[in-house]
Amino acid sequence: METLALRLYGKKDLRLERFELNEIGDDEVLADIVTNSICMSDYKAAMQGGSHKRVPDDVADNPIILGHEFCGKLLQVGKNWQHKFKPGQKYGVQPQMNIPGRELEAPGYSFPYIGGYATRIVIPREVLELDCLLSYDGDAYYKSSIAEPVSCIVGAYRCSYHFKPGEYVHQMGIRNGGSMVVLAGAGPMGLSAIDLALHGPEHKPARLAITDIDQARLDRAAEIFPVEHARECGVELHYLNTAGVDDPVAFIKAANNGEGYDDVMIFAPVPALVEQGSALLGYTGCMNFFAGPSTQDFKASINFYDVHYMGHHVVGSSGGNTQDLQDSMNYAARELINPSVMITHVGGIDSVEKTVLKLPEIPGGKKLVYTHVSMPMTAIADFARLGAEDRFFADLDVICRKHNNLWSTEAENYILTKAPRLEEDASL
Repeated sequence: METLALRLYGKKDLRLERFELNEIGDDEVLADIVTNSICMSDYKAAMQGGSHKRVPDDVADNPIILGHEFCGKLLQVGKNWQHKFKPGQKYGVQPQMNIPGRELEAPGYSFPYIGGYATRIVIPREVLELDCLLSYDGDAYYKSSIAEPVSCIVGAYRCSYHFKPGEYVHQMGIRNGGSMVVLAGAGPMGLSAIDLALHGPEHKPARLAITDIDQARLDRAAEIFPVEHARECGVELHYLNTAGVDDPVAFIKAANNGEGYDDVMIFAPVPALVEQGSALLGYTGCMNFFAGPSTQDFKASINFYDVHYMGHHVVGSSGGNTQDLQDSMNYAARELINPSVMITHVGGIDSVEKTVLKLPEIPGGKKLVYTHVSMPMTAIADFARLGAEDRFFADLDVICRKHNNLWSTEAENYILTKAPRLEEDASL
């Protein structure tokens, strides 16, 4: 069967190509891909090519399909896995497979026939044997594609921990009924963190403070998650702009009755935020360094006097595990959370190469890709302007406005039925 896929051949060498997939074996699955969301890791792989730790050295001769945040439906299942999977099932894939002896290999980085920027793929034996092919029964494909970044937040909430003084038992998770502050928390990942704190089925803070230095982002966060709604969820929510504040620590503590916080989440790799977070911790407080630095020598000061006498401690995590991903998919399918809050741009598979290579220059949050359609990568905020001359974008604008200017199942259904399809375009 033919596929259309964006393949990586080397540094900044991405090519959208058609080629034939081999017939699947007994331990393989043929799958269709509908959506994939663009990750900064895609940019890193595209920039580094074969020198990237997850990309094979011989990628120039044996290109890989890029992308690892994908969702679609199964088309054909090899006979050894027909007891577990059926054609027509929606699915997601956990890219962090940790193959024994090949721990860095992952879909979207290391394999020639499985990656997110493709119309069809072959899911190999390793994915199946390591239980990394996950079932999904939500109403929209995009919700599963966004589940991977959501799972990073689920994992961060779970890896935070607390303990009772004098006891040596770690109580995993953010403190239930405690106080939490998310520093630099009004961006796309921060919005998802708010969503999970308000609507997640596990531990929930009684008081939540979100800080940022961009008032527009704070205003948008408050529009999506009003403090009145948070109160109905049992959470006292504060949005705090720390720009120009002489004493941001005192300002942020004021929202917690002048006290330190049980949980501090840091959502931007800025040394000043780490130092601020250390000063914001309360007794036995946990600081979670969520943001990933781009340099290996990232350093910041924390107060070790308080580590010793106040029980302050630091954790961090990179990505979510398989359970985190499955739970994120289930939360979205059950509509407990709304992963749409992370999406700011939507496009087709023919927009991916340019978007990936220029990703750091494009503002906003997650860029969502529909692999079977042709569409420039477009900000949801631009639908209205483009709609003045294009009925397609005008209709999308109307749909998004119905959903608080967020992407939705209705928007997905529209794009899958109305957008031009590239599959039939033999000119590519």
